[in-house]
Amino acid sequence: MSLPLLASACLMLVTLGYSVKCWLSPFGDCRKCDGMGHELKTDRKGRLKRGKDCRRCHATGKRIRVGRWIYNRAARTYRAGTR
Repeated sequence: MSLPLLASACLMLVTLGYSVKCWLSPFGDCRKCDGMGHELKTDRKGRLKRGKDCRRCHATGKRIRVGRWIYNRAARTYRAGTR
């Protein structure tokens, strides 16, 4: 088996796997707040306390995956073009 064929097969496998993941689970944890929905801060004594609500995920703790966002945009464009 040649090296370019193996590389393209691996790339196709990774792409297919990510597509299935976006289909089954379109939302992932927010990267800024780690899925908590708010920032964690420490006070002067070193104890953890709840900070402000996360602005990136609007305090839900979830974000839409990049692959699902691309799919939604393509589907919306297709539907708008066939009307």
